[in-house]
Amino acid sequence: MKLYYTPGACSLSPHIVLCETGLNYELVKVDLASHTVEDGSDYFSVNPYGYVPALGLDNGELLFEGPAIVQYLADKVADKNLVPAAGTLERARLQQWLNFLSSELHKGVAPLFNPAMPDEAKALFVERFADRLTQLTSALGENDYLLGEQYSVADAYLFTILGWCPYFEFDLAPWPTLQAFLGRVGARPAVQQALKEEGLI
Repeated sequence: MKLYYTPGACSLSPHIVLCETGLNYELVKVDLASHTVEDGSDYFSVNPYGYVPALGLDNGELLFEGPAIVQYLADKVADKNLVPAAGTLERARLQQWLNFLSSELHKGVAPLFNPAMPDEAKALFVERFADRLTQLTSALGENDYLLGEQYSVADAYLFTILGWCPYFEFDLAPWPTLQAFLGRVGARPAVQQALKEEGLI
């Protein structure tokens, strides 16, 4: 398999999951500014949407969208318990978290990386992001992970999103639960491996 990624972008989430699974993979770096792959080819020929991640399968097919990719990968190694079994309420809970992370956190904070975004508009996005973090902290409660005591692919996604906070100077100090979560997930060997492979540590 090939994972098309950009260092530190949302593709870090499936990269972490790949490291957790132990499956064989190849990393293909994408320059999102020029939409080119590291060999100089046009990334739009891989993903018509132009963003990462994309997963190239061994049969030549391509899979897009991080939440779909991480579930596909985790289902290939069910013994790793990275996702609950398909068709269960627990799996629906996982998908609920993945949707929340994608629509409420990921897409809610992504505009802050746009240098053309006016400061007034940025303030509104930051305020909404902070509200969502407070709601997230309440839902997390005393649990170590989003599904309770069991680590899952949703935690890899949340770790990735929270890791963006320093890039737009957002202080997580008011949410010590999330700071502890970052430290807990960040210490996992697979997470350390992915960060090293992307040159982030």
